[in-house]
Amino acid sequence: MAPLEITASRADPALLDLPWDQPLEDWPEDMLAALPRGISRHVVRFVRVSGRVLALKEINHHLAKREYEMLRLLGRIGVPSVVPFAVISGRTTRTGEPLDAVLITRHLQFSLPYRAVFSQVSREDTAQRLLDALAVLLVHLHIEGFYWGDVSLSNTLFRRDAGSFAAYIVDVETGALHEKLTDGQRHYDLDLARTNIIGELMDLQAGDLFDPEADPVEVGDDLVRRYDELWAALTERERFSADERWRVSARIEKLNRLGFDVGELEITTDLDGTTLSILPKVVDAGHHARRLMRLTGIDAQENQARRLLNDLDQYRASTEQQAEDEEFVAHEWLQHQYEPVVRAIPRSMRSKLEPPEFYHEVLEHKWFLSEKAGTDASLDETVRHYILNVLIHRPDEKSLVTTETSALPIFDS
Repeated sequence: MAPLEITASRADPALLDLPWDQPLEDWPEDMLAALPRGISRHVVRFVRVSGRVLALKEINHHLAKREYEMLRLLGRIGVPSVVPFAVISGRTTRTGEPLDAVLITRHLQFSLPYRAVFSQVSREDTAQRLLDALAVLLVHLHIEGFYWGDVSLSNTLFRRDAGSFAAYIVDVETGALHEKLTDGQRHYDLDLARTNIIGELMDLQAGDLFDPEADPVEVGDDLVRRYDELWAALTERERFSADERWRVSARIEKLNRLGFDVGELEITTDLDGTTLSILPKVVDAGHHARRLMRLTGIDAQENQARRLLNDLDQYRASTEQQAEDEEFVAHEWLQHQYEPVVRAIPRSMRSKLEPPEFYHEVLEHKWFLSEKAGTDASLDETVRHYILNVLIHRPDEKSLVTTETSALPIFDS
């Protein structure tokens, strides 16, 4: 038997205990973390190793190494993506027949594939919320110069984000990072996304998971409109007269509301100084998440962070601490508001929702109870009512795993 080659930033010796001399499709079921299987040209399995859930994908050695490095690079530049764990190559059967390499990624906790979202979430705007998240992800990738090459719902995982969703890229086999994308590359990615998503929604309709009266083509067109609007807001040059300089701050505030920070802004004037133009040059996603992390240490999705920061602002006003330092009030809010609510989650239910999402839902439930009773419900009362009447019925999402991945073509090196 040929020696195994393990490429990993932190190799886990427990990986050596797995049956690498067998094709993934033949691995015994008692080793697997989950059994559901989706449509894929790659064999994908989930296993538990050293207390963590790992996703294993059997794939050509060259593509496995390339995707591993690409995922590491995306992680370094802050793109929401699954985390690469290792590549196992040099695999052979006991009789010496060569086997494909295996790309290993960490399972993204509390994430849902799009089919699971549609089977669990019955809101009418589910498709729109998923596509909003995908549009934000695609714009983020394109700003960084990443050409995806196979945009689809299948290649994406979704995490709940304060009533919306946050999208994470999963498969990057066809992707490539450039210094800057051409309009042609962006439009090809966007057109491919539209085509793939229309097909995926039609497939959901055939399985009674998507509104039979909805038009998948119209939903696909909505994705394009959402992307174009966001791209324009982030990248278009804006011109105005010299006495409207307030519009510089207004442009930055608008981008902040969209969840982006402006790292560099180009400001130019015409020859006589009567007209100014501004163009964002360096734009980073995650404005609210970074601010929340700085103030409280809470790691949250962008919309969750926005919701928690709004609650922090309300706490600051209700306790009449507008004149106090923001960091001081944030520390007090964390101790007296956020942490008591999160600690109230029974241990047996902590795999149902992430703490920031739980806090957001408690705030939503508080509004619901207060509206129903005609008086302000207390936070303690709301937490108890939510746990006993809502959370107890929620499925566990921390390690809800699926083998569904995209059906990608396999290219020989």
